[in-house]
Amino acid sequence: TGIPDMIAKAILGLTTNKFLILLLINVLLLVVGTFMDVTPAILIFTPILLPICKSLGMDAIHFGILLCFNLSIGTITPPVGTILFTGCRVGGTTIESVIKTLLPYFGVILIALLLVTYIPQISMFLPHILGLV
Repeated sequence: TGIPDMIAKAILGLTTNKFLILLLINVLLLVVGTFMDVTPAILIFTPILLPICKSLGMDAIHFGILLCFNLSIGTITPPVGTILFTGCRVGGTTIESVIKTLLPYFGVILIALLLVTYIPQISMFLPHILGLV
């Protein structure tokens, strides 16, 4: 009923293609995750993005999983990457050496993100078994 609804309508006005909107949401959350801590990002972006996803027919649990997955990827990527920097400090190694080692894994993580995004049964398997959906 306010600014989040206006933003949601603007985004939905760009395209009606569900796959493209989900890709844009993933890119947005990945970028946000690299610069912002997870909790504030969830509090800021959930009221904006959840109505968009619900209008596309996405389950709220699936959206929550995507939100957390995207933002957690941001915690291990520069420039802010709090977990990355903490791990390097504790391990006594440099960011550069860790990034070089992790680069192939980032590709695998992004593929997993796309699979979870476009095949909701992957992330909704356990909630279905537990009767939450």
